[in-house]
Amino acid sequence: MLVDTSVLIRTLQPHHPLYTPSDRAIRLLPAQGRKLHIVAQNLIELWVVATRPLGENGLGMTPTEAATELRRIKGMFLFLPETPAIYPAWEALVLDYAVSGKPSHDARLVAAMQVHGLTAILTFDKTGFSRFPGIEVIHPAEIAAQPIGQEG
Repeated sequence: MLVDTSVLIRTLQPHHPLYTPSDRAIRLLPAQGRKLHIVAQNLIELWVVATRPLGENGLGMTPTEAATELRRIKGMFLFLPETPAIYPAWEALVLDYAVSGKPSHDARLVAAMQVHGLTAILTFDKTGFSRFPGIEVIHPAEIAAQPIGQEG
């Protein structure tokens, strides 16, 4: 399962209302036997938001602070490598599904998932990812609502 950047960002904001479902989901899923993955695209997107000023919908971190968070996140999840196959997979997705604008980033995550054989994504953006067939889109609240020890 790929962890979307939207979930990773919320794990950096303990006072945000979506922190708890994010944190709980990324703790419960491995306990249920699910492997959680990230790709370079996640880390690039996270860096952009983390280092953007607070007044511009960012987290206002310095590059040093953001680098510390990236190291922490890379230590929490299985990091899948970039491969030459990701670009052609992305190009096929954006053309086949008429993706334009910001959702093109989501298509790149889906392309990486396809190349690496992943079929599920943990995300707050169910609508954005549901356009792609064969992808199970899981909202963190769906996992966070489960009692501890319940299989998903």
